Amino acid sequence: MKKTLLIPVLLSVGLCAGSAAAQLTDMEKLGRHLYQDKNLSFNSSQSCATCHHRSAGFADPTNRRDPYHVMVSLGDDGISKGGRNAPTAAYCNFSPILHRNEDGEWTGGMFWDGRASGWSDNLADPLAEQAQGPPLNPVEMNMPDVETIVLRVEAANYAPLFIKQFGADAFADPDLAFDNIARAVAVYEGSSELSAFTSRFDNGMLTEQEASGLALFRANCTGCHSMEPVEGVVGPLFTNFTYVNIGVPVNEALLEDSGSVYEVPDLGLGGFLGDSAENGKFKVPTLRNVARTAPYSHNGYFPTLTSIVSFHNSRDVADWPEPEVAENLSTAVGNLGLSDQDISDIVAFLKTLSD
Repeated sequence: MKKTLLIPVLLSVGLCAGSAAAQLTDMEKLGRHLYQDKNLSFNSSQSCATCHHRSAGFADPTNRRDPYHVMVSLGDDGISKGGRNAPTAAYCNFSPILHRNEDGEWTGGMFWDGRASGWSDNLADPLAEQAQGPPLNPVEMNMPDVETIVLRVEAANYAPLFIKQFGADAFADPDLAFDNIARAVAVYEGSSELSAFTSRFDNGMLTEQEASGLALFRANCTGCHSMEPVEGVVGPLFTNFTYVNIGVPVNEALLEDSGSVYEVPDLGLGGFLGDSAENGKFKVPTLRNVARTAPYSHNGYFPTLTSIVSFHNSRDVADWPEPEVAENLSTAVGNLGLSDQDISDIVAFLKTLSD
């Protein structure tokens, strides 16, 4: 039997010890209760964790089980389906408020299109703003109003913990309570449970093939999926939090699904900003846990890592369908000149990023 050669990889940001996650604070515990509470959906059928579950790298486990046929999440009513693939909730707390970086590129925010921008006066936090979206979305958790959400939290067995964090009158003002619900969820999503840095990559040992994939990844992919060290962060985040149109084709299977609200063209960031110069651009996702978060892209067009890496490699030189949005296409992908073995090596490396 051929032995697997393990190669120590020295990371520019240092090695992660990979020890057990630190004990959660009371605020993080409160956020976890809220994150896992199915009563925050109208029919008490789903929680944040339903579509962002640990088993799927904090993306949707239903999609992961059948990425060829299930690309978007089922709503609380058991009929409605989203129009976009549920991204991972892990490592998202590092995304800054939506802003233009020094190169003039929009950076930060949450959701595929950046609409949880962090621009609100009361929260000023993209992750907390994102947490307020699904409960009130009629296609997702389907709650009728803020007051109903707050009443369900007030009736929950963890309500004393909410009061401990926010005071005896924590439920007196529904709007303030809803903001505090979002703050607590965001604090949990920023905890070590979701940002563990415990992958084999972090632990510094790769096989020969995985090390080859890392070298290829550094040469071809880090312009968007950055490995640059970030101050105060244990390891690279594999995203620069910008927005790019890589030319993803229309997902015909999703378009034909009568339950889905998917419509084309999906303009992404351009639709949110009302700026045609940003049409078709979607947020560059972190690649941490990426092997667990199939399918891939905003519309779930790619069922496997091999398929999306192949698309990055050959969009302009192989027989791929036309882009969903043909304007503002990135020129950083499309003709990378990678061999089939190169693609296999990159995929092998990406699989080492799972916590």
